[in-house]
Amino acid sequence: MLGIHDLALFILSGLLLNMMPGPDSLLIMLRSGSQGWRAGSMAALGIGSGTMVHVLAAALGLSALLNASAELFAVIKLMGALYLVYLGLSMFRQGGGGRVSAEEAVSLPVLSYGQIFRQGLLTNVLNPKVALFFLAFVPQFIAPDAPQKALAFIVLGCIFNFNGMIWCHLLAFSTAYASRKVRLPARLNTWLNRVMGGLFVGLGIKLAVE
Repeated sequence: MLGIHDLALFILSGLLLNMMPGPDSLLIMLRSGSQGWRAGSMAALGIGSGTMVHVLAAALGLSALLNASAELFAVIKLMGALYLVYLGLSMFRQGGGGRVSAEEAVSLPVLSYGQIFRQGLLTNVLNPKVALFFLAFVPQFIAPDAPQKALAFIVLGCIFNFNGMIWCHLLAFSTAYASRKVRLPARLNTWLNRVMGGLFVGLGIKLAVE
């Protein structure tokens, strides 16, 4: 169909790739832990929307332009890195005391669902490595003589994103459930925020220097 081959292998590979930890997964866990599964779900939907931006861009050839232009790639990569660092530094400003649950310990500022959606969208869209990933990964499952390569690319991208949304929502539900059940010592409150913030800052720096 549409020149797509080895679909089962594509689905399995996509699931494993979606389960790899990264800024998207970390953001979902943080929002689920601080505001519940609905907030984590909105972050996941924002991330999924960002993924579709990359899929459509790759299908239309924009990712090829990004791959060919070192300057454009560097600008977008720097924007994404700065955004991740901003998220991390905002967590360093959070503190707290007293005995708290895991949900309370991750004391992120409360955001509206729309703000959380945009946060997930920007975290994904501003990562040019996602665009290059689709450009490198998806064509391996499209036959060279496929009559509608762009359509096949979009179909595979939608399948990849759908599987990713299943994993992201499982992550949101499980994190929210654990945050309600686990009680943390008071002294871990501030340090948890610092560790999480440090992870985001580290991811941003890693993206900027690669």
